[in-house]
Amino acid sequence: MRIAIPLTDQRLAMHFGHCETFAMIDAERGSNAEFRREDVPAPAHQPGLLPAWLAEHGVTLVIAGGMGQRAVGLFAARGIQVVTGAPLETPERLVAQYLTGTLRSGENVCDH
Repeated sequence: MRIAIPLTDQRLAMHFGHCETFAMIDAERGSNAEFRREDVPAPAHQPGLLPAWLAEHGVTLVIAGGMGQRAVGLFAARGIQVVTGAPLETPERLVAQYLTGTLRSGENVCDH
């Protein structure tokens, strides 16, 4: 699976659509083995652009701090699962927690 995590200053960006970079992490479901990370600069912010852009990059899961409900729906329409309310952590830690079933998601910090 390919997981996208929006970053600002190398940590999870709390506002998904305004991040600097996406960490694209290739990992195997059910595994806590090492995974491969590639950082990709985010495209300029445009409403509705990121679901198609991330789908083109082969993303199947997005781990986010906050994301609007419309965006969540656009990702779902492309077959991309979204986890919101993730804590402010490094991408590697978030993926490791997700893969081991210990990722605790809190409140979605985006309300639009």
